[in-house]
Amino acid sequence: MTPARGKVLLGLIGAGIQRSLTPALHEAEGGQHGLRVHYQLIDLDASGATASDLPLLIAAARIMGFAGLNITYPCKQAVLPLLDELAPDAQAMGAVNTVVNRNGRLVGHNTDGWGWRWGFRRALPDADLSRVVLLGAGGAGSAVAHSVLELGAQRLAIVDVDPARSAQLAESLARRHGADRVRAVTDAAEALADATGLIHATPTGMDKMPGSPLAADLLRPELWVSEIVYFPIETALLKAARARGCATVDGGTMAVGQAIGAFQLFTGIAPDAQRMDAHLRAMLAAGPA
Repeated sequence: MTPARGKVLLGLIGAGIQRSLTPALHEAEGGQHGLRVHYQLIDLDASGATASDLPLLIAAARIMGFAGLNITYPCKQAVLPLLDELAPDAQAMGAVNTVVNRNGRLVGHNTDGWGWRWGFRRALPDADLSRVVLLGAGGAGSAVAHSVLELGAQRLAIVDVDPARSAQLAESLARRHGADRVRAVTDAAEALADATGLIHATPTGMDKMPGSPLAADLLRPELWVSEIVYFPIETALLKAARARGCATVDGGTMAVGQAIGAFQLFTGIAPDAQRMDAHLRAMLAAGPA
């Protein structure tokens, strides 16, 4: 839906999102381009709703004329059948994190993979992609898996608490990127023994789910570690990785990359990436309002 009279109504659907910085990022960047952006949090936890209420929420967004929605945990895959169309990226990844209203038709996109790649290449342009381990085969994990393989990862091992889910993702990736480049594994320690890099793509480490997804003694100085959680920006995993001498990428880089892609999809305007990154870092440094 084309922004009318410089006004844009956006929203984020997810669970436990009250401290999300996405609204401020979009509203501030919109103002830089002469747009009045209102970004509404639609928090399942705060309202007592669940992912089963997603059809009602999507229908309401249509009726209220939202220009777009961001979708996060636990709705990135549940939203798929509720949309009119999927862009190629969302179709390939089997998950949606951005929904755009195009003249009444809801089109699902996925900026997770692009956002992760944008941040990773800025932070670690020379990272060794020989043998990468991915923790998490959900919506974000799927998007990142496609991206790291497209970047040139030679071997990708996928670990998930649900072995069936990691096996399903590995099978899907193998069809697209080659069966010799990807496999599902059940033992993270074994996979990390000779890995060159680790990508963490689960909710563990978030404010509402504190902790680390693995034991610190599995980390080695030769291993780079990429985190997708950005609140807090310094997760338990990143602290342990830095203490072990690992090169790291925090989740803020992916958050900015996602927002850059979503903003352009919502408005048709290319945002200032450096300005958005600086804004996010300033908000993180300031702490809770």
